[in-house]
Amino acid sequence: MGFDYIITGAGPAGCVLASRLSEDPDVKVLLLEAGGGDWNPLFHMPAGFAKMTKGVASWGWQTVPQKHMKGRVLRYTQAKVIGGGSSINAQLYTRGNAADYDLWASEDGCEGWDYRSILPYFKRAEDNQRFADDYHAYGGPLGVSMPAAALPICDAYIRAGQELGIPYNHDFNGRQQAGVGFYQLTQRNRRRSSASLAYLSPIKDRRNLTVRTGARVARIIVEAGRAAGVEIATARGLEIVRAEREVLVSSGAIGSPKLLLQSGIGPADHLASVGVKVNHDLPGVGGNLQDHLDLFVIAECTGDHTYDGVAKLRRTLWAGIQYALFRTGPVASSLFETGGFWYADPDARSPDIQFHLGLGSGIEAGVERLKNAGVTLNSAYLHPRSRGTVRLSSADPGAAPLIDPNYWSDPHDKKMSLEGLKIAREIMQQAALKPYVMAERLPGPKVMTDEQLFDYGCANAKTDHHPVGTCKMGTGPDAVVGLDLKVHGLEGLRVCDSSVMPRVPSCNTNAPTIMVGEKGSDLIRGLPALPSAIFAHERNDSRPRARTEIR
Repeated sequence: MGFDYIITGAGPAGCVLASRLSEDPDVKVLLLEAGGGDWNPLFHMPAGFAKMTKGVASWGWQTVPQKHMKGRVLRYTQAKVIGGGSSINAQLYTRGNAADYDLWASEDGCEGWDYRSILPYFKRAEDNQRFADDYHAYGGPLGVSMPAAALPICDAYIRAGQELGIPYNHDFNGRQQAGVGFYQLTQRNRRRSSASLAYLSPIKDRRNLTVRTGARVARIIVEAGRAAGVEIATARGLEIVRAEREVLVSSGAIGSPKLLLQSGIGPADHLASVGVKVNHDLPGVGGNLQDHLDLFVIAECTGDHTYDGVAKLRRTLWAGIQYALFRTGPVASSLFETGGFWYADPDARSPDIQFHLGLGSGIEAGVERLKNAGVTLNSAYLHPRSRGTVRLSSADPGAAPLIDPNYWSDPHDKKMSLEGLKIAREIMQQAALKPYVMAERLPGPKVMTDEQLFDYGCANAKTDHHPVGTCKMGTGPDAVVGLDLKVHGLEGLRVCDSSVMPRVPSCNTNAPTIMVGEKGSDLIRGLPALPSAIFAHERNDSRPRARTEIR
C-alpha cells in the first residue's frame, strides 16, 4: 500500500499533521511511532506525570558528561509513546513571550513566524475552558483548562511572590507574561488532553489515515536528491514504505536530527567519522541544541500540605477511588499547577526565569523525597546563550545518540541560573508561606555563596525537558529547513516539530510545538496563512521597579 505522506513520529506535531493532512479524503497518510499506544491509565491521569520522568514510555537516554558542570551526566527523558511529550509531561499550557517569536522573524530570518502571525495557530488549536478573547479561543482540538486540584499552599505561594514584588497574573498567555499565578493545563474533564487524545482519537476511523505503533524508522530513503520513503525496523525485520509526495520528520529535537544523520543527511565530516554514507552534506543538522536547565529549592512543610503523603499505600488507594468515582483528589493534580515568570536580569527583553511550584519533594526522577511532607520550587533560566549538539554514537540506528546540551558553556547562563535560584529561595522565605514551610532542606542553610550554589547546581540540576533547535529554520549556512519547513537541498522532505525552532521559547514547549504542527500542516497543504492577529493592546510585561525589591 502506498502513501502520499509518511510522518515519522507521533509526538505533538506529528499528531497534528496526521489529523490535518487526513482531512483531505483523497490523501493517504501514514503515521509511524516507535513507541506503543497510550492505553495505560497513567497516561490519562493528570498526576501520572510523576511516573513518567522515572522511565515510563521513555527512550532512557542521558547526556554526555557536561564539561561546564564538573562532568555531570543528566537523565534526558524523551517520550516513546503515541502523543510523544504531550502524553508524559506535566500538562502546562504556556506559549512563551511575544518577543520570542518576533526575534525569530527579526533576527533569525523567519518571516511569517512572528507573534502576530503565529497567534492564530495557537488559537486554532485551543479549546479553552475559561478564556475567549484576543489571545484565546474555544472549539479547537486541544483541551485547555484551569487546575482542578490546587491546594492552599498554592495560594500562599502566589501571595509570597507578591510580597516579593512580583505581581499576580491570571493569564501567562495573554496580554502580559510576567507575574505569579496558576498555570493553564492541557486537560479536558480533568483528564490529560494529549495530542493523541486531542487530534487522533476523534478521527481514528478515517480510512485514509494509518497509524502504526512499534515502528521505528531506521532511515529515510534518498533517491536522486529526493526523499522517496522510509525504512522501518519492526519486530519482523526491516520494511520499506514509499511516499508519493513527502516524508515529514516529526521525531522531536533529539529524534529528528538523529534520523536525518543516520540517513546520511548532516555534517559530512561527522557522518564519515561514524561510518554513515553521506547522502546530503548539511552542516546544521544536530547543531543549535538549546534547553532550559532547572535548579530547585526543596523545603520541609509544617504539616501535610502537599501530596507527598499520598505515596502511602492506604492513601494511594483512596486517591485512586476518589479519581475514578469523582475525578477529584490528588490524582486530578498535575502536581505543578502554580508558578510564574520573572526577571533574573532586570534589563532582559522579557521575563527570563520561570518558576514551577511542585506539590511534593520527590516528584521527578533523581530527587529523593523527604521523610515528612515537602514542597519544591523549580527555577529555570529561559534565555540560554549556550548551544549544544546531537550526534550519532555509531552507524547503528538502534544506538542511543550523543546528547550534549552544553549547559553553562556561556558564563551568562550560569550567572542567571543562580540568580533565579536565589529568587526562588526568597519566595519560599516570605511571610505568606510561613504557616506551610518549616525550613529549606535543599540547597540548605549552609549553601550561601555563589561557589557553593554552583556546586549545588552541578550536583542537582535537571533538564526541564524543553530541547529545541537542532533542525533550525532559516536561511543562513547553519539552517536545516526553510520557512516552509522543507529541508534545504532535498526534495520531498520536511521537518515539523520543536527541532525547527531557531531559539527556545520562554516557556514549556508543548504548546509551541503544537503551533508549529498547525502552521506546518497549512504550509504542506499549500493553504494561505491565517490572517495575522489583531488585538487592542500591545503585549508588554511588568518589570522589577528596583533590584532591591526581589533580593
